Amino acid sequence: MKYLQKKLLSKGITTLLLTITGLMPLLATCQQHKTMSKSTPSLLSYVDPFIGTAGKGKTYPGATLPYGMVQLSPDNGRNGWDWISGYFYPDNVIAGFSHTHLSGTGAGDLYDISFMPLAGPTKQKVLDQVNPLPVIYSSFSHDNEQATPGYYQVFLTDYQINVELTAGLRTGVQRYTFAKHTQTGQVKLDLNYARNWDKTIATELIIINDHTIAGYRKSTGWAKDQRVYFYSVFSQPFTMHTVSHADNQNTSSNNSDKHYQTSGQQGLSALFDFNLKQQKQVLVKTAISSVSIENAKQNLLTDGLQSSFTDYRQRAEKQWKQALAKVKVTAEHDNMVQFYTALYHSYLAPRVFSDSNGQYKGPDGKIHQATRSPRYSFFSLWDTFRALHPWKTITDTEHSKAMMMSLIAHYHEYGLLPVWNFQGNETNMMMGYHAVPVLVDAYLKRIISEQDINSEQLFNALKKSAMQNDFGIDSYKALGYVPFEHGNWNVSLTLEYAFDDWSIAQMAQALGKIQDAKYFTQRGQNYRQHFDPATGFMRAKSQAGVFKSGFDPLAYHPEDYCEANAWQYNFFVPHDIKGLIQLHGGRNKFANKLDQMFSTKQQLNDKGELPEWISGYIGQYVHGNEPAHHVPYLYQYTGQGHKTQQRVRQIMAELYNTAPNGLAGNEDAGQMSAWYMFSALGFYPVNPVAGEYVLGSPEVAHAQIKLPDNKTFTIIANNQSADNIYVKSVTLNGQPYSAITISHQDIMAGGTLIFNMTSEVH
Repeated sequence: MKYLQKKLLSKGITTLLLTITGLMPLLATCQQHKTMSKSTPSLLSYVDPFIGTAGKGKTYPGATLPYGMVQLSPDNGRNGWDWISGYFYPDNVIAGFSHTHLSGTGAGDLYDISFMPLAGPTKQKVLDQVNPLPVIYSSFSHDNEQATPGYYQVFLTDYQINVELTAGLRTGVQRYTFAKHTQTGQVKLDLNYARNWDKTIATELIIINDHTIAGYRKSTGWAKDQRVYFYSVFSQPFTMHTVSHADNQNTSSNNSDKHYQTSGQQGLSALFDFNLKQQKQVLVKTAISSVSIENAKQNLLTDGLQSSFTDYRQRAEKQWKQALAKVKVTAEHDNMVQFYTALYHSYLAPRVFSDSNGQYKGPDGKIHQATRSPRYSFFSLWDTFRALHPWKTITDTEHSKAMMMSLIAHYHEYGLLPVWNFQGNETNMMMGYHAVPVLVDAYLKRIISEQDINSEQLFNALKKSAMQNDFGIDSYKALGYVPFEHGNWNVSLTLEYAFDDWSIAQMAQALGKIQDAKYFTQRGQNYRQHFDPATGFMRAKSQAGVFKSGFDPLAYHPEDYCEANAWQYNFFVPHDIKGLIQLHGGRNKFANKLDQMFSTKQQLNDKGELPEWISGYIGQYVHGNEPAHHVPYLYQYTGQGHKTQQRVRQIMAELYNTAPNGLAGNEDAGQMSAWYMFSALGFYPVNPVAGEYVLGSPEVAHAQIKLPDNKTFTIIANNQSADNIYVKSVTLNGQPYSAITISHQDIMAGGTLIFNMTSEVH
């Protein structure tokens, strides 16, 4: 954590600056909090929200609750891949604080309802080549910035304003502390703030009185129909407002206590002036809704209109402590930080989308009513079916159930299960019908019951996704594979459809649907259509059944494989590892193929580059993207478990760290973190629907998972260290354990799993 050490070295400079500006009491409070944390560390102290904000991670550092609707976080004001989450750690300017953000995705969207406090002359400049207009901003230093779960703070150097953020479930709370010499200040609201994929299409601003404003921002981008209504209350009256339309037509008023309303198709912004002679702080509480201003107001009332900033922050800390306490871990300090930051990230998606009265905008554009549980959105299923959702079936069954009910609600509103659900929209991002394995897994593990979701309706929803004719599924049904004439990703489509189909077969079997089980089991074998024995790879085929010419397993173009090459997709048959091993000629040849994957160098393109999504690699194994996440565990099926142990420990040691660039690839809504948490505990769901986990090599010394019915599951790694990465023996509940997997049933029954570690291969 070298960057934190740098912060401590600058303590003297920070103290001098805050003394000059009159903000020294704030520093004292922060230092007291840090001192208390040092003497009696809580789990919050092991979470660093800056991990993933540099490099490829694409996370945001701002304030939110577990599964919170609001993600109040700073924006640097720039366009580009690095700023997809709004904030990029290497930057040194801030252009506002908006209420919605994505955690580690490959697409830039949201940034709704952006505020920015100002004092004195404003600084403006063009921040990137995409947006040619000057942007109001402030410089800042990481030495004067901090973040913990539910709280973010930064000092805006150019305006001498300290900004603090915290959040309720549907409300963002900002506290601006102006310097003692400041007599007047302003707060800018920018409803036109849009970056990357996002584009404003309609806005409205209503000034209700000199404390209260409301309105909406409607936008299009990754999600085509985004509606964010808001209701904001200031802690003290503003004396004047100035409203600007995108065409630069301004309307000013000194009578800010009178009702005012305006709208703009291309966006609105407004400046609110405050007299700061008596009170140097301005609080802004903003609740949002996908339905209406009235619902946003009700959300604010529910979260606490009269609550202070401290009240909100303390409630946020309490909720985060409760969430993090579900898994108690003992490990080396950096591993503790990595684990609890990963656990923190796992609670950022999916997230609550329905209002306090249960209403929300559905993917059909209509307003719907959630009754039994909140409606969740932001399902990055191509990523999260692999490990994030299986993680929740162990550690958070209550919210997992509500999420499954949200998936089936999407089906009833849209006609199909979601592919990539976001802000009340279906984006059809990525591929596969991976709501299927997530729902089947939850059903087989009894997360959901007949009382939650009718099993016949559930099966019909699964089957409808598999029997549609879009996304190459028509060819897949007719030929048994997706031909390359269909377009990009054809090999990946077949392999992922085959896994989803196998999952449907398991559901059919459980329901006694013999013919359906037989049909989808056969479709689960479609991966074989692409295997070429001559090269030992999964290859693209024509409609006539001929392998595509010019094959290069190292190439990333043409894209027959989704964000990957032939190496990374060659092993995506999680439901039939034994069959895959047979195709490769047996266990020894399969193990050799795995060895080659980790030792074969990457091939750069003509520009000496790799695609943006190829990062965190060991040979051809790419950890920065999801398709090969299960591969290190496949050695267990060859009788060479020590290689699984060596590789997973290598990945944890080399591709995760505690700096801002501590994630090797996009966080992808929790999948990157879920891989780490499972692996650190010593097991991983190679097949997310099999109800079992393949054993690896734990990086923690001790862990205890809280389970329903007051049960606990304990993991102990005796003699575990950076050198002792190999497993000498395993016991489960005191009995010798020789299997390479542990069942979900054994974990949920409670008990103790002990790994005895050594430096020697066993």
